[in-house]
Amino acid sequence: MPLVPDFSEEELAELLAEAEAQEAIQPSKTYKIDFENGRIGGFIDETEALKQAVQKALITARERFSIYTDAYGCEINDLIGTNVTRALIETEIPRLIEEALIYDDRIDSISDLETSFSGDTVTISFTVVSVGGEELIFEALEV
Repeated sequence: MPLVPDFSEEELAELLAEAEAQEAIQPSKTYKIDFENGRIGGFIDETEALKQAVQKALITARERFSIYTDAYGCEINDLIGTNVTRALIETEIPRLIEEALIYDDRIDSISDLETSFSGDTVTISFTVVSVGGEELIFEALEV
């Protein structure tokens, strides 16, 4: 009697395909966060959950909270209060946003990223394309 299951190549391929399909389809149901009032209540799923995940990743400082992995969050806050040029900020913000969001396996790409400046405030707008092809537009996020 073998210690390791004896599968044919076809059976093994079928098992691997099933495992990959289960891994690829992860539920996105989560608690709804009311960012304005600082409350959590109810549930959201799919598109709303992805929108919330994008917003949450961008407002969470990377590597500052032990509850998250080092890959989670954004480093935009590291630019605030530093003596950097506007050109550097315009170059860094797209990279920082992409780095903050690329780890979410529901996101395929980030595009149409625009920045505008008004005094000390930087406003960003961009589009997130989900792996399902849905485009989520984020407008006038202030940094």
